[in-house]
Amino acid sequence: MFPSRGVWRRPAFRWVDAVVLVGVAVLLFGLLRLAPSLNAPFLPNQAPSQVSTDPAELPYYAVRSLLRMFIALVLSVVFTFVYSTAAARLPRASKALIPLLDILQSVPVLGFLTVTVTAFISLFPGSSLGLECASIFAIFTAMAWNMTFAFYQSLVSQPRDLDEAARIMRLTKWQRFWRLDVPSGMIPLVWNGMMSFGGAWFFLAASESITVLKHTYALPGIGSYVAAAMQQGSLSKVAIAIVVMVVMVVAVNILFWRPMVAWAERFRAEESASADKPRSVVLDLLRRSVVPAVVARPARPVGRLLDRITRPFGLAEHPLSKPLVRQRTGDVFFAGLVTAAVAFGAWRAVTYLHVRGDLGQFGHAFLLGGATFGRVVVLLVFATLIWVPVGVWIGMNPKVSRIAQPVVQVLASFPANLLFPFATAFFVATGMSLDVGGILLMALGAQWYILFNVIAGASAIPSDLREAMQLMGVGGWLRWKRFILPAIFPAYVTGGITAAGGAWNASIVAEIVSYGKHHLEAYGLGAYIANASANSDFPKVLIGVVVMSVYVVGVNRLFWRRLYAIAEARYSL
Repeated sequence: MFPSRGVWRRPAFRWVDAVVLVGVAVLLFGLLRLAPSLNAPFLPNQAPSQVSTDPAELPYYAVRSLLRMFIALVLSVVFTFVYSTAAARLPRASKALIPLLDILQSVPVLGFLTVTVTAFISLFPGSSLGLECASIFAIFTAMAWNMTFAFYQSLVSQPRDLDEAARIMRLTKWQRFWRLDVPSGMIPLVWNGMMSFGGAWFFLAASESITVLKHTYALPGIGSYVAAAMQQGSLSKVAIAIVVMVVMVVAVNILFWRPMVAWAERFRAEESASADKPRSVVLDLLRRSVVPAVVARPARPVGRLLDRITRPFGLAEHPLSKPLVRQRTGDVFFAGLVTAAVAFGAWRAVTYLHVRGDLGQFGHAFLLGGATFGRVVVLLVFATLIWVPVGVWIGMNPKVSRIAQPVVQVLASFPANLLFPFATAFFVATGMSLDVGGILLMALGAQWYILFNVIAGASAIPSDLREAMQLMGVGGWLRWKRFILPAIFPAYVTGGITAAGGAWNASIVAEIVSYGKHHLEAYGLGAYIANASANSDFPKVLIGVVVMSVYVVGVNRLFWRRLYAIAEARYSL
């Protein structure tokens, strides 16, 4: 009589829900226990310059470092969404935002620290929260640019039929962002987020052991632990830190990045479903549990409210053509405003350096930059020849991808600078100059940008196109020339431009290395900036950052931007 009885009954509490609840409780408990330590009393004159190298402290240090990394990751995602959308959707603003992104990418982590540490300490007097903010900001600067480039590339290469569909359905700009822009860019965003997270480990020592005004402040963390162990010349303690780091990297990949990669597959745009998709035990548990739905339920009214609030700002559609006079007037005004801001900043910098008598350093800095530029070019050439075929092989073979992806994630997430003491010992034993060895050290941190972007580009190729190539019997070099290389070209350009920026940044820690009594230094701009930062010589830091920015922006405008234009015009799927 009542066939629907029990249909609306709440699902029974299952063991899956218990597991998820325990995981959430452990996470919240850890955050509550760590929160007071972030706001501990702090006196600059009495702050320790080194952390304890007792291995028993490593688990606590690892958790502190991991918390900073995830806070920086959240900030990077927010920055990526805002900055990339503005650059892709505002044509006049993009003429300033994209070159500015080139400059921000080229500014090394030490350059940001030199300027921001004092400001953050002054913002939170008597509290270690200022140092924590400075450290998180430094980690943020190592993450954000790669993710921003990737999401921007996905927006500008968005298929036109999807854009027309958004206009026909009269979506608001807010609706378009969450229903079209974010889903279409999710796969490259996840892969580049994973790469950015791994790249940030590379600069963790510099972000947790901060030198400013000839005083070093050490925050509890695995990066500062490694810096102290290297200064003591203790390879055994560095090895213990490496073991802890490997365990932590593997755990992060199993609990976070692997589920994200598997979840992002739902946003793949293709007509035929892939036969073999990435799987994650953690994601399967979350999908079978009702806890995520219960937690997300309060956010749904907020989303509907934002939909209503943003509707007055207009729909997603925009005029295909604008009056020529109006367009030129806006372009001239915006260009004049940007030019005035750049000219004012350049005048203040030149005046400051002239007063300090350091203007003559620019010639020497440009020569050093030429040496570092040569190392970057060699690195990019070899990384392209090696990792493009490997990335295509992994991305286009689901069975290989299941095995290789976790290995690649661990290798890319592992902070290669932990290997620097062993590399330094090898260079000393073999007599190899750091002028050559520096290329290898830079590659340890920068090569993964190309590999990850190529994997993301290859795995995003629709299955129906792959099946069409197989049915037509296209193989060999013709398959690479007509199908594979054009399909991955936009992703490779993103990987190349971020790998180049990562290599310039890595030069700061790769061109000057120390282990115990041994000190090796290469002829290059990275060593110049590192020495200036260690000596708190702000004029030389400014000169080094300006010269590095000129090199990076110049190469990006003359080479990488032209490749971006080709990718947008000819090779977007």
